[in-house]
Amino acid sequence: MEATLSVHHKKTYQHLFAHPMPHNLQWVDVRHMLEAIPGMTVEDDDKGNLKLRRNGQALSLHRPRGKDLADKQELMKVRHFLERSGQPEQSPAPAGTHLLVVIDHREAKIYSAELHGSVPERIAPYDPFGFGRALHYKQDDSNGQRKPELKSFYEAVAKTLKGAKQILIFGSATGAASAMEQLVLDLKKNHHELADRIVGTFAVDDHHLTDNQLLAKARELFAAK
Repeated sequence: MEATLSVHHKKTYQHLFAHPMPHNLQWVDVRHMLEAIPGMTVEDDDKGNLKLRRNGQALSLHRPRGKDLADKQELMKVRHFLERSGQPEQSPAPAGTHLLVVIDHREAKIYSAELHGSVPERIAPYDPFGFGRALHYKQDDSNGQRKPELKSFYEAVAKTLKGAKQILIFGSATGAASAMEQLVLDLKKNHHELADRIVGTFAVDDHHLTDNQLLAKARELFAAK
């Protein structure tokens, strides 16, 4: 049976990823939302639990005793599963390449700077229903800092950068709320070898620049290093 997406599914999904964690998320709504996600297989086992499979990822989800899915560990399992299964596999760039990353909260575009007319690899935050959900930031209660809502976005970018010799990053803004700054922080924390290959970060108005103009600017900056 083909899944039918609805506004209610979208609201359930957004509630699932809300911060702080929800305490009144109904089990039946979560199940219906999962069943509606394209490519998702949902099966009941003999204990009444759910077996979820999608894009090579699997999860066994315990059915709550009451009507709400309120257990924080179970909620985190669902979040992580949706992120892992929703982000397509990324292939590392060929070794020795110079890469340009143009990033904002909606997507990252990764270009091979040596190639004129390079077609970028595009990576977007997980959006299961195609509603254009941007990458948002949430307040971390422990230290007051702002953190990206979906870590899988930056991990997918990092995987694509693996073969790079040098990396340039262009972003549309600077400061704590900038996706460019968050990517740099993530690489410094989790991928030191990639952070060491960053030769510069620059704020640009990429919406008014063509791909060739972005690449030309990147080649000038790489040549100056």
